[in-house]
Amino acid sequence: MKHSFAIVVSEFNQNITDALLHGALDRFNELGINQNNITVVKVPGAVEIPLVAQLLAKTKKYNAIVCLGAVIRGETSHYDYVCEQVSQGCQRIMLDFDLPVIFGLLTTENELQAIERAGGSEGNKGKDAVDTALAMVAVVGSLE
Repeated sequence: MKHSFAIVVSEFNQNITDALLHGALDRFNELGINQNNITVVKVPGAVEIPLVAQLLAKTKKYNAIVCLGAVIRGETSHYDYVCEQVSQGCQRIMLDFDLPVIFGLLTTENELQAIERAGGSEGNKGKDAVDTALAMVAVVGSLE
């Protein structure tokens, strides 16, 4: 069976999110998954990720949706609201649609931590999100 995947990626903190996206696409390529089976949708910020993930889930075209973004703590409580909204939104979609929706958002204290997780010393969490997506596709498939 041919698997199809979607990636929803935030453009906010674009230097970080572009690196996450490239890591994810590189990982799909390493695993032999044709780029024609991957849909990438860019959204302005992290808060917009759940809506687009939900619209993609409704199509029933995808075996998993990978959500990528970078939320970096600032001087206000905005960080907390964004992280909560996105994590709960992604979880709700996963449960509502019985579809793996992978939370590949960096939630870091500072930009250096984000850089380290987007291809730096901590690896690339975009690649990790793809591995999680494939593992979950296998688990879900074994239960159907």
